[in-house]
Amino acid sequence: MKRKLAAEFFGTFWLVFGGCGAAVFSAGVPNVGVGLLGVALAFGLTVLTMVYAVGHISGGHFNPAVSFGLVAGGRFPAKELAPYVIVQCLGALGAATCLYLILNGAGAFSREGAGAFASNFYDEPVYNGRAFSLGAAFLAEFILTGFFVFVIMGATDKYANGKFAGIAIGLTLTIIHLICIPITNTSVNPARATSQAIFVGGLAIHQLWLFWVAPILGGITGGLIYRFLLQREEVVV
Repeated sequence: MKRKLAAEFFGTFWLVFGGCGAAVFSAGVPNVGVGLLGVALAFGLTVLTMVYAVGHISGGHFNPAVSFGLVAGGRFPAKELAPYVIVQCLGALGAATCLYLILNGAGAFSREGAGAFASNFYDEPVYNGRAFSLGAAFLAEFILTGFFVFVIMGATDKYANGKFAGIAIGLTLTIIHLICIPITNTSVNPARATSQAIFVGGLAIHQLWLFWVAPILGGITGGLIYRFLLQREEVVV
């Protein structure tokens, strides 16, 4: 169990450090910044690389909503859920702490404005002057997390070609960010949302509940749909 928890810690750390790090340090650099596409790819690539690096140890969740979804999908024991969620949050917080220290080393850390420090938000006109309502943000996070877990369930099905599971999962997370960054800055991961909100405080903490409830409910729904509609039943001879 210790190896599993260590793998989840480092996998979640890498996801937050790589994805949020790209958003914080690289997205807005004049003329050479990676922009929305680069940040989306960074999140997808962190998951892809860690799935291959430690997925064989822990299953490669790196996300409480994924863990909840896999429990609902019958792929993960409920007794291990709490330890996984705890170390995922600790890994995310460790990454956010490192990002804060690096950013503050340049005197550039700021809590001002929705989306500061790659935090999540809703009902704020951060991109293109559009403010997406609580309901719209909830629906987006719910649907996208549901499909994320759905893809994970399918890509890791024993009847699927498991060698390509990491690619499918990483690309799915990239697509999710391409869709959702302008809506909520994309959470679909309560640990990632919490780690940034702790440093930003204020609005980010006030709105944090949505980035736990919507992804977890979405993840559970995605797991249940795959389990009961698409998963091949065992044939006992």
